[in-house]
Order: sequence, then C-alpha cells, then structure tokens
Amino acid sequence: MNNSNGHTNQTVMEPTTRIKRGGTSANLSKAAGLNRNHHWRLIAIAAILIAGAVAIYLHLNSGKKQPARGGGIPPLPISTATVRTGDIGVYVNALGTVTPFNTVSLTARVAGQIAKVEYQEGQLVHIGDPLVEIDPAPFQAAVTQAEGQLARDQAQLELAKLNLERDTNLLNKGVISKQEFDTQVATDHQSEGAVKLDQGNLDTAKVNLAYCHITSPIDGRVGLRMVDPGNIVQANGTSPLVVITQLQPISVEFNVSEDAVPQIMQAMHSGNKPEADAYDRANQKKLATGNVESFNSQIDNTTGTLRLRATFKNDDAVLFPNQFVNVQLLVDTHKGVTLLPNNAIQRNDNGAFVYVVQPNQTVALKTITVGTTDGNVSEVQSLQPGSVVAADSFNRLSDGAKVTSRPSASAAKPTTPNK
Repeated sequence: MNNSNGHTNQTVMEPTTRIKRGGTSANLSKAAGLNRNHHWRLIAIAAILIAGAVAIYLHLNSGKKQPARGGGIPPLPISTATVRTGDIGVYVNALGTVTPFNTVSLTARVAGQIAKVEYQEGQLVHIGDPLVEIDPAPFQAAVTQAEGQLARDQAQLELAKLNLERDTNLLNKGVISKQEFDTQVATDHQSEGAVKLDQGNLDTAKVNLAYCHITSPIDGRVGLRMVDPGNIVQANGTSPLVVITQLQPISVEFNVSEDAVPQIMQAMHSGNKPEADAYDRANQKKLATGNVESFNSQIDNTTGTLRLRATFKNDDAVLFPNQFVNVQLLVDTHKGVTLLPNNAIQRNDNGAFVYVVQPNQTVALKTITVGTTDGNVSEVQSLQPGSVVAADSFNRLSDGAKVTSRPSASAAKPTTPNK
C-alpha cells in the first residue's frame, strides 16, 4: 500500500486479468458441447429420412411379381423357316466373255474424197443402210467413157457382121478368094472381142461407182466415227471407216472344267440344249437366259477345260461385246427333293446343322447334309418336309433353349381394303 503508484496499480490489475482468462475458456467448452449435440441431431435426422425412403420404396414394390429362379427366363423370339419339297437345278459355274457373232470393219474399196458420213455414233443400223459416201463424180465419168467405147465397138461389130454376110455370098459365087473371106471372118471375131472387153470395162466402172456408196452389210451397232467429210481415203486402207458389231443375237463363250464335260455331253446328246444364265460381275443379278449351241472339238491340255458357246437373243441389248459375265449352266434337275433356305443353315466343326423347333417350343440342334445349292435354297437331307427351323438369332440359341416364333412381316402388316 505504501509503495509507489506504479507498483500499486500493477498489484491491483493482475487478479482482474486472470479472472477474465478463466471466463473465456469456460465459454469455449460450452460452445463445443453445443456443436457436438447439433452434429448428432443432424445424423439422427438423416437416419430417419433414409429409413423412411427405404420403407416407401419397399411399400411401392411390394406388389410387383419377382421372377422365379430356375426356369423363369423368358422365351427367345426368333424367325422361322419351313422345310419343303420341290425341284432344284444342278449348275456348272463358269466365267464367260460376251462375243458377237459378226464384227465388220469397213474400209474403202476405191480411192477418193469422203463426201458424206451418213451415220450417228452408236446408231443401230440394218443391212443396206447408207454409212459413208465417197465422191462419185470421177467414177461416174469412167462409166460414161466405158459406155461410149462399148457403143463404138458394137457399131464396128455390126459392120463386120454385114461384111461377113456379103463375103459369104461372094465366096459362094466365086467372086472373092478364100483368103479374103477368112480375113473378114477374123475381123468379125475381133470386133466381138472388142465388144466383150468394153462390156467388162463398163461393168468394172459401174462396180467402182457402186463402191462409192458404202452401206451396212449386217444388222448391228456402229462404233465411234473414224473419218470426217473431206478426207481422202485410199482403196483397201489399213484404217477402217466404220466398225459394225452384231448385237442380236449374241453369244457368250466360256470354259468349263473337264470334270463337268460328261454331264454337259449327256445333256447335249439328250436333244435338249442346256440352258445357260448370264449374271453380272457380282453374280447377283441375272442379265439374260440362253442355250448352249456349240462347243469346241477338244479339251485344252494346258488348262484342262472345254470351251463352249451359248446363244442369247439379247432383245434388250443388256449383253455388250467383250463384257465379262458369270455363267450358270443347267446340266440336271433334281425333282421332289427336300429344300431349305440357306439362311437357316449353320456350320461348325462337325458340319452343317439347324435348330429344329419342337412342339414344346424349344429348339433341338440337328446335323444335316447339304447337297445342291441354287440361289437362296439348298437341297438337304435328314429333315422331314414341314419341319420348322430357326432362321435367325443363332448367337443366342443353344440346344434346348425355349423360343417363340416372331410374327412375319406379312402377318404384322395391316391389310388395306379395296377401294
């Protein structure tokens, strides 16, 4: 108390400072307790909400039917195909080339200047249609000259005959000698020869005049134009004036293996010309149908094949010269056999098989033997006509799987009433 003011103030303030620090610690402890209580309260509320959501979900789904285990898998919908009885052709396949029966390369037979080109490129022409005309004036003049020469020599021949007739009478009367008579006979024969020579020259001139008018010798199609009016051409030149190719009828030449020759010869000797179908390069679209008309006289030793020629009417001009086509030659027909679409046939290491639909709507794997194939149908064995087999979903099928037939497109499509 008797110390200085500075010491007295320090002694009085220290207890006050300690009291305030102690109060702050108590407040922090109280706040921490409140936070813990609030945290547990939130956890409790969240648990109540989750339990309520689970209860609601179970209540909503309590009426739904749960799939039974063991045999509750729904049947697999599939498309089906029916085994039937019918006829199927036996074919020999080959690669052929379309070959025209006639191809004509026309050249000039007389020399001269081209006056007209009377065809259009790619035009279909017939026998006798005009194509090219060479200036006929020089050849017409030659005809006129030959006609004049012939007329002169014919007049001389008539005079020689008259003289011969007079000399004959004079010889009989003894007026002229035999030598003079023989001279007149020779003159008459000489005049006859001159007339024949003139007639030949006239005919030649007329032929050359006719060669100025070049016409089509066949029915066919002309190619691209190779000469223009005004050009000078030579007789029998190496460059053709026009090329004409016959299109109707047309042939296809192809080679077949010597192993197929006996079947083909048997069909040829039976009196029926084997039918040949021409397909496009992809072997998908049929272009034309014809018949085998002829074949080569021997088998080619280097390739072991026989060359045949089939004839096609080609009315629609779908076959074009030098076109490559696939040929299917019909050599036999199997009648009354079991047929099945190719899309129903599957293959594995053991061979071909199908899934047969059983009466209890399950499928059974069955091994089959596949024979001749024609388009989308094959000849099969070990199946009864009328049997129903699966036609798709093979990656999900197994022996004994339960299936149901998928409605066909025709059955699902509503019919339209007639108006």
